[in-house]
Amino acid sequence: MPGIDALVVGAGPAGLATAIGLARRGARALVVEHRTPPLDKACGEGLMPAGVRLLGELGVDLARLRGAPLRGIRFLDGSRVLEGEFATGHGLGLRRTVLSEGLLEAAARAGVEVRFGCSLRDWRADADGVRANTSAGELRARVLVGADGLGSRIRAQAGLDLRPPAIAASVARRRRGIRRHYRVSPWSDCVEVHWGDGVEAYVTPVARDEVGVAFLWSGAGGDHEALLPRFPALAARLAGAEPTSRVRGAGPFWQQTRARTAPGVALVGDAAGYTDAVTGEGITLALRCADVLAELIAEGAPLARYESEWRRLSRIHRRFASLLGFGVAHPSLRRAAFAALALVPAAFERLLRIAAEEEDAGEARWIASHRSA
Repeated sequence: MPGIDALVVGAGPAGLATAIGLARRGARALVVEHRTPPLDKACGEGLMPAGVRLLGELGVDLARLRGAPLRGIRFLDGSRVLEGEFATGHGLGLRRTVLSEGLLEAAARAGVEVRFGCSLRDWRADADGVRANTSAGELRARVLVGADGLGSRIRAQAGLDLRPPAIAASVARRRRGIRRHYRVSPWSDCVEVHWGDGVEAYVTPVARDEVGVAFLWSGAGGDHEALLPRFPALAARLAGAEPTSRVRGAGPFWQQTRARTAPGVALVGDAAGYTDAVTGEGITLALRCADVLAELIAEGAPLARYESEWRRLSRIHRRFASLLGFGVAHPSLRRAAFAALALVPAAFERLLRIAAEEEDAGEARWIASHRSA
């Protein structure tokens, strides 16, 4: 039998959280990552309160993280402003590189080995698990965990890719994003989402003197300096601010799967399927699913159980992504909905808390009926 319980491909938050979860349960995980630190990625960089708690449970030293506490989320659409506060603690805005450092330190304390500059070439499942051919030689493991991101090669090689329906191919599949940081004191302790026609701007405080600005849009192309003037109020805030990072891009976002598992293989994080970055819940969802996957692997449970657990954990996330995606595609309806929510501020705050899973969604039946799981 293999000496490794799980070979985790990818040292992003999902992969490291899975490996730490396994180590804390007495199982052995080896992480391989084709990149070398610092590990960066285009990301909104805002963690919901649940994500902050999960990082603490993984052993991340939250006191040492250089980030900015987040009180809530603010939507801005023209002159309309909607704002909601988190109910169960604060969120956290922090650079992706800082998050990576914190998780790598926690992984080292848990005894997890991470091999940087090591890439997976191919693999095959057999009766004892998985044989993986890597740039460092052959590795054997009971389970191969694909935490290799949006364009997961493991997902494709396992035959788990799912072609999107026609409407998704024409709209959601073309959604992309870019991100850049600026040296400027945050003017808010909320994540700001500025809504425009065909594009949104996401502003996240990531330090006491730095903010991250991400744009999401549909279609080809996309230039940070060309998109910023479409949001005059935001452009005025950033006038003269020094960029502190280069522009990074991500997408297309729509990456769906037939299932999260195949013989000897399980997918976690973005590799497990992704609809859109509009909800800002990606990292928190990845941490939740990583914990469940680690528990199942450590127990030696059938991987098929992970599929139902993933669907349960991601249900609210997927519904809100669908709901907000509808607003992206239909600006006039979005504005009408925002106008209605502005009349009852508590309604927006409650929606935020349901989306962040701080409140039971059972009573919000209209969300559940929006689209079946």
